[in-house]
Amino acid sequence: MSAVEPGTRLANRFRLEDRVTEFGGATLWKAIDEILARPVAVHTFSPEFPRVNEVVLAARAASRLTDPRLTQVFDAADQDGTAYVVSEWVSGESLLDLLTSRPIEPERGAALVAEAAEALAHAHAAGLTHLHLTPSRLVWTSGGTVKLLGVAVDAAILGLSSDDPVREDTEGLGRLLYAAVTGHWPGDMDCGLPPAPLDYGRLCTPRQVTAGVPGYLDAITCRVLLQEPRRGQPPLTTPAEVAEALSEVPRPTPAPISSAPPSLNLRSEAPDTMDPWPTPSPQPPVQGSQHGQRSQTGPASKVLLTIIVLLVMAAVGLGAWTVGKNLGNTPPVAHNSSSGPTSSAPSAKPVTVKPVSATGFDPLGDDKQENPEYADAAIDGKSSTDWHTDTYKSAELGRLKSGVGLILDMGKPIQVSNITLSLPEADGASVELRVGDAADLSSLKSVAKNENASGSVTLTPSKAATGQYVLVWFTRLPYFDGKYRGTIYDILVHSPASA
Repeated sequence: MSAVEPGTRLANRFRLEDRVTEFGGATLWKAIDEILARPVAVHTFSPEFPRVNEVVLAARAASRLTDPRLTQVFDAADQDGTAYVVSEWVSGESLLDLLTSRPIEPERGAALVAEAAEALAHAHAAGLTHLHLTPSRLVWTSGGTVKLLGVAVDAAILGLSSDDPVREDTEGLGRLLYAAVTGHWPGDMDCGLPPAPLDYGRLCTPRQVTAGVPGYLDAITCRVLLQEPRRGQPPLTTPAEVAEALSEVPRPTPAPISSAPPSLNLRSEAPDTMDPWPTPSPQPPVQGSQHGQRSQTGPASKVLLTIIVLLVMAAVGLGAWTVGKNLGNTPPVAHNSSSGPTSSAPSAKPVTVKPVSATGFDPLGDDKQENPEYADAAIDGKSSTDWHTDTYKSAELGRLKSGVGLILDMGKPIQVSNITLSLPEADGASVELRVGDAADLSSLKSVAKNENASGSVTLTPSKAATGQYVLVWFTRLPYFDGKYRGTIYDILVHSPASA
């Protein structure tokens, strides 16, 4: 048992309050820094704990690290028969919490690991390692930041060492990345996640385990964890190399965790409970708008309103009298079910046609797909969900290909009047509408283009276009979070009513 109890004060300022965990003579407490009036985490150690000196030295070394994504150490001492380490109290959800409470998108999980890799590369540059990377040590804080807990200190407390600490931490990042994108743990120890499946004794790749893992993340994970070359790239052997490989991953939005996707922060649209494609309202701007005008309520406007009302009443009366007179002078007409109207009906407006399916379309890429797991989000009628491309280093898709897109299967050939896209409010996207009877690029003919598309965009063919497949084809991508990415929140396909 611990030699200290709740209420104990260390260094005349840290008051121990709640015992969090206790194992092997080391106890973690939630405490209060009475001088700065803030919660802190305190490790204390029983007199029988064998590695007090190593822990204190490791904590003092860790206190010199400056990366804000690493737990800050405030104090470490062994005096008056009591050894302790004081560090910042981190509140939030660990990667383990996120993976066990609800599914997370592979790219969002990978973004957390990317932050950890950069922070760990900073620690390695200072000569410190971790050696105990598990999902519980990577935290998405309540303040919307990433924290990697326990650099140097965890290994000292647990008595861990390695002949090749750089390789050990690199493989640890690989295990975190595998867990983040699949929800399974590829390590020997029980960390609270289901074990990664094996295929004839060999670890299954992420895409074999979980549908929808982007190809580039599958390749990076194999390069780190399996130490195999993928996509013509060599294995990754240091945390810095892992950080560089993951630099393409969109980073989490710096805001508290929410069930709403980060893309909501990029636009201002109606919530899901409203029509995602509202008809423009004739109402005046809401009160407080900088561009709104005051409603006219003076005497002149009242007189004008009265005149308009009288004119409308006179017109209605005259119309009613004319109709009544004509009806009285018109002989009765026998009704016949086969007879048509005497005048032609107004032309019907195009109707919305629901696609049978949607998928990411990357015929020029390695795996011929582009985030197909998100494709249905572009046709679900919700503005809070989206399909997006991978991220690229330039607007021209990193000069890797001439285009990428989302293809819709309409189930049968239809005539396309137009399509309406909901895109981010970010300039720079170039999109084409292509229509054809086969899901290959050569069969899909370009019928409309927009060279600087953003927000709500309508693409209308210049002449009649008919086909079973409708492709939205990005040839240039807009800026997104330091990189470039195409995003579609919703697509509506319109066809003539007679089609």
